[in-house]
Amino acid sequence: MTDPHLPTPPTLYAWAGGLPALERLTAAFYGRVPHDPLLGPVFAHMSPDHPAHVARFLAEVFGGPPTYSAEHGGHAAMLAHHLARRLTPAQRARWVQLLCESADDVGLPDDPEFRSAFVAYLEWGSRLAVLNSQDGATPVLDQPMPVWGWGVPGGPYQG
Repeated sequence: MTDPHLPTPPTLYAWAGGLPALERLTAAFYGRVPHDPLLGPVFAHMSPDHPAHVARFLAEVFGGPPTYSAEHGGHAAMLAHHLARRLTPAQRARWVQLLCESADDVGLPDDPEFRSAFVAYLEWGSRLAVLNSQDGATPVLDQPMPVWGWGVPGGPYQG
């Protein structure tokens, strides 16, 4: 039970700095990707709009506006983008590593609580992407957009 006298904590989206911070993050990350031997081939045919789309996806997951769902199809669309891509565990680990390095580079909050939640989502989401990218994977596409918070029990599907 929550205490009505305590202030409501900000969303991870607000704590990160909103969409501008997530756009800086994805711009920095995808600026590194073409030069990375593991990830370069995965994103070789990436649309110039890809970083902005991922920023909006992360914004929504972290409690921001549902722009990605409204404009790009939500969680089902993100899952569909990974089908049959055959992502490897090494590529997944490198993706997480480069995103964390990019978070440092662009000044995302570095307090342990935020970084713990941020990295937890990256780990969860990237493992889901690897599983759903394998030949024959049949992900459930009608799940709601995950909502990631400060480690609140109940998992990502709280909304």
